[in-house]
Amino acid sequence: MRGPALMRACLCALALSSAWLPAAAESYRVELDASPELRRLLTEFLDLMRYRERDDINADQLSFMVATAPEQVEQLASTEGYFTPRTDIRLEQEDGLPLVRITVDAGPRTRVSTARVDVAGAAPRQHPAQVQELRDEWPLSAGEPFRQEAWNAAKQQGLQILQRRRYPAARIAGSEARILADSQQAELAVQYDSGPVFRLGEIEVSGTDRYPETIVRNVSPLRKGEEYRAERLLEFQRQVLRTPYYSNAVIDIDADPENAEAAPVRVRVTEFPQQRIRTGIGYTTDTGVHFDGLYSHNNMFGRAWVLDAQARLEQRRQFGRLELSLPPEPGAWVHSAFGSVERTTLEGIELESRRIGVRRARSTESRDTAWSLEYYNDALRQIDDADLPADVLVRPGTHQALVAGYARTRRYVDNPLFPRDGRIITLQAGAALKGLLTDQSFVRLYGRLREFIPVGKRDLVILRAEAGAVITEGGNASIPASLLFRAGGTDSVRGYGYQSIGNRVGNTVYPVRYLATGGAEYVHWLNEQWGGAVFYDLGVATDRWQDRSVFHAVGIGARYRSPVGRINVDLAYGFQKNRLRPHLSLGVAF
Repeated sequence: MRGPALMRACLCALALSSAWLPAAAESYRVELDASPELRRLLTEFLDLMRYRERDDINADQLSFMVATAPEQVEQLASTEGYFTPRTDIRLEQEDGLPLVRITVDAGPRTRVSTARVDVAGAAPRQHPAQVQELRDEWPLSAGEPFRQEAWNAAKQQGLQILQRRRYPAARIAGSEARILADSQQAELAVQYDSGPVFRLGEIEVSGTDRYPETIVRNVSPLRKGEEYRAERLLEFQRQVLRTPYYSNAVIDIDADPENAEAAPVRVRVTEFPQQRIRTGIGYTTDTGVHFDGLYSHNNMFGRAWVLDAQARLEQRRQFGRLELSLPPEPGAWVHSAFGSVERTTLEGIELESRRIGVRRARSTESRDTAWSLEYYNDALRQIDDADLPADVLVRPGTHQALVAGYARTRRYVDNPLFPRDGRIITLQAGAALKGLLTDQSFVRLYGRLREFIPVGKRDLVILRAEAGAVITEGGNASIPASLLFRAGGTDSVRGYGYQSIGNRVGNTVYPVRYLATGGAEYVHWLNEQWGGAVFYDLGVATDRWQDRSVFHAVGIGARYRSPVGRINVDLAYGFQKNRLRPHLSLGVAF
């Protein structure tokens, strides 16, 4: 509706308003009859709907909106693929207020008849599979409803397939949506220009002030000359943020085609202050309420050495740790020295464990690796002072060991915070030799596996297994108790108390040489945040496999995805104890 037609509509609406409106209307009402798709759109964008609650609309303004509404409806409906809508508007008076009745017949919807996707540049010659991927994933195929929003999104999605791998300078060279309103068909065509293949060049760092830029270079997983991939830059970003020095990092490349053979990688960082204090509070049914405090100094001696002092107070556990770490070396390796004191009071035993050691470690996107040399000095005390039978492996007293250790964790998961597919594997090995600050020689082995199996669109199965062994000769071993094993609790065998499965003598549970636990859990997610679970756990902790007792439990639970991780609330029935036990784990940092 344009030109003379629009003028006639305005004059008609003005004549209607003179009959129905006073000189100024304090408000007016609108009744809209339209299909659900158009109703949502018109409610949000049609002027008559947007301004209906205002009290400063006068007769002329209302008349103009009534006159121009059919043209607005036509423009808005076309974005949803309705190019021939019919609009009927009536202005009436009801209860002393103007009432605008709008009826919209959307008419037939236009659908995609053809979609032609062409790519120029290096991609068709050098990487035809990537071009085919673009065509295969093109979302607006023949028969799909045509919507302007979907058309724009489809073009951008195709562009991203080129830009996220090898071709960051790719662009949309041209596009056309030819609408055949009479036959309700849309003929689509888009042309991309991939540009050249990009390879990574030198790293350029900016934003550093307190800490040397070599830190950024040393943690980089990139290789000079490798083909550009957006995911590799994101991996680099996460690696930078994994260090204690930077609160933010923005990483991109110079996408000028002139630099395609060696595109500079630009890293802009925002540094943390030199000193930080963090606190937190949480609760778990294993050890009760806990309070955390952590002090960090990220630039000791002006050399970017990191001092971390940590303290945790729990009802049944108290922990303190001091660690001094050097800046990352090439390959992201970090050397550190540490000392800690831990005191636990559980199942009739008071255990105080003191440790000092050195470590060489690296933590990356998919794996953690550590080599260590740790000195353990454990003091074990039986709380009730009962007589001990001869077959108790660990006896009260102070025991020491100097342990050379290796640990490795490998993550093959789709999401590190809320994994749904993949697995996480942890392996640990340590050895100590009698006479080298060690009371008794031994080898300690430990492994843990978590398997995540997706079921349907939301659900998943979680399988868990762990096993540990301390291999040694002799009778009653003088091995530090913190290197031995007990089972039971929230992350072990639910339905039993925390570390309540071991060598039980009266009311006391002693740690043992061998451990094996496992479980299966099915999680059904009701929505993106809430879900429920059923599970079965079993486990054994013993000094002699021939005398083992296997503990079983079943249960149900609730799951909640919080911003900091998953919160679990479980109720488990332990068959050996013949009782129900709740298990809760949550934490809040501030």
